[in-house]
Amino acid sequence: MNAIATRTVRMTVNGSAVGPFDIPEDLMMLEFLQEYLNLTGTRYGCGQGVCRACTIIIDRPGGSEAVPGCITGAAYLDGATVRTIEGHARRDGSGTVEALSPIQQAFLEHFSFQCSYCTPGFVNGATVLLERLARNPVPRSQVEQVVLEGMNRHICRCTGYVRYLSAIRDVVLATPGLTVEDAPGAGRKEGT
Repeated sequence: MNAIATRTVRMTVNGSAVGPFDIPEDLMMLEFLQEYLNLTGTRYGCGQGVCRACTIIIDRPGGSEAVPGCITGAAYLDGATVRTIEGHARRDGSGTVEALSPIQQAFLEHFSFQCSYCTPGFVNGATVLLERLARNPVPRSQVEQVVLEGMNRHICRCTGYVRYLSAIRDVVLATPGLTVEDAPGAGRKEGT
């Protein structure tokens, strides 16, 4: 009988240090979050990293990165800083939600989701997009395209894309520092 190969991991998840945990070395991050930390908001979708329902955020020097939790090994994230859907809302000392993140609030206001299964992935993906724009603002005329490209990999089986993208666009346009004014004449066709 062969023993299961294990690795010891420690990481920071939603601002709290977790571990050490001895985990199977082939355990995926999605399973680690759900089975070891009881963080069940990250969703299993396709199991191949394609649908992005399982998107988590890895905070690295220089910026955040959205990664699919279903195909990212937890052992590879030893020492990493990770955010999940449970880490976005601001909570009081007892854990009660005081305020949603701007993206979460916009999704509610735009009625962005139907079944909401993909919503955690969309929240994390949109959060990474906002953080990228805070580092590298784009001209206001490019926001629509930037949001579309930034969220292109996320799949919503209820086809709620228009409302998700609308909500994200509105947050980008309303948040100071994420956009810059277009240069005079930008976006005009020649001869006009």
